[in-house]
Amino acid sequence: MSNKATLGVIIGNRDFFPDRLVSEARADIIALFTQLNINAIMLGDTESKLGGVETFKDAQKCADLFKKHREEITGIMVFLPNFGDEKGVADTIKLSGLNVPVLIQAYPDDLNKLDVARRRDSWCGKISVCNNLYQYGIKYTLTDDHVTHPSDPQFIANLKDFVAICRVVKGLRSVRIGAIGARPGAFNTVRYSEKILQRNGITVTTADLSEILGKADKLTAEHPEVQAHLNKINAYAPKGLTPDDAMIQIAKLDVVLNQFMDEHALDATAIQCWTSLQQNYGCNVCTSMSIMSENMLPSACEVDVTGTLTMYAMQLASGSPSALVDWNNNYADDPNKCVLFHCGNWAKSFLPDIQISTAPILGTTVGVENTYGALDGRTPASPLTYGRISTDDPKGIIKVYLGEGELTDDALNTFGNRAVAEIPDLQSLMQYVCRNGFEHHVVMNASKTAGILKEALGNYMGWEIYEHK
Repeated sequence: MSNKATLGVIIGNRDFFPDRLVSEARADIIALFTQLNINAIMLGDTESKLGGVETFKDAQKCADLFKKHREEITGIMVFLPNFGDEKGVADTIKLSGLNVPVLIQAYPDDLNKLDVARRRDSWCGKISVCNNLYQYGIKYTLTDDHVTHPSDPQFIANLKDFVAICRVVKGLRSVRIGAIGARPGAFNTVRYSEKILQRNGITVTTADLSEILGKADKLTAEHPEVQAHLNKINAYAPKGLTPDDAMIQIAKLDVVLNQFMDEHALDATAIQCWTSLQQNYGCNVCTSMSIMSENMLPSACEVDVTGTLTMYAMQLASGSPSALVDWNNNYADDPNKCVLFHCGNWAKSFLPDIQISTAPILGTTVGVENTYGALDGRTPASPLTYGRISTDDPKGIIKVYLGEGELTDDALNTFGNRAVAEIPDLQSLMQYVCRNGFEHHVVMNASKTAGILKEALGNYMGWEIYEHK
């Protein structure tokens, strides 16, 4: 997530307020954006009065500038060093044609500078700007404090969150997901509406699992790409007791999966694993999925397309990998703790003790020898954001639940990929999940980004949001 963010900047102005306020704001913006490595697209100080936006002609000039950079701009930042001209701000955004998040900042007044020559009235102006944006049907984001100086740590935190919101919105409106294989017959829980996703800009590209396995079977152990991927896998995680022939099978499958992703320009995948892959190919795909997720190309098992969509959204919000997990077990008699589990495909970031192993539960039906490639490892204590995106077909909507908690170091004696989560009022959350028909899969991310996701998915994507507090 190192790409430099680019924001369109509007400095609002009203002619009967001191001109120097606009010049001071420009200097503040340049200093702050340089500090945060944000690229600003804004009028030069000679293109309008001090580079501010007040008249309709100013709005046209600023909108034309934004249009020239429409492929770069991911969000618009409105600064109000004084009351500002609400029509100028709204017209600029409307004329630009940009459908991106908008953050509204207003400068605070100084009690000792409320004379005619130095007062701002930005508190009042912000309300007017928001009123006009609401009338124009333009979505916008507010700072935590109604007025705040750009150098204030709280505003800096708000701006960083806004950049993440822009990243999530841009990413989700054009994400491409590969669905590899059919949904396992016993997993109705992961059914979803491809049409509802497409209406929201989310494209799903499908492939029959037999095509992937057929191509993998045609590769030989000596093939240069197979050897290269084998070396990559060995460098990624210790092989443990995994035999060499199983490692070759894993590497061949990894080659073909990467080719499929490249061919279709995919951002994420959801792969059939239970149980066709083990029965027809003889290994688990977990290691490859883990590598992809670690490399910010999230991959979910059981063809859980909306699961991997959730992984992608959380990844965009935090800048770190996500993992698909089961809400799996109670943790003794603690009502606010539970066990998170999966056979073994979590990103390496969650597994400091990572090792390539088998999937014992799956092995009871397909033979443990056919499940090499699952990962074993325990996730240590860390921050936790959890959540789930789901299509609700009867309602024709996308719905989401989100929340934050902690992953703990509580004792947990089991196998696979595993973690203990502590979530306030967990029992109420489970009531909500069950009553609203959500899946048994949830996504975890080692961050505190529920607020970012709520704003991006609810306000800008227009999805139904429940934030668990």
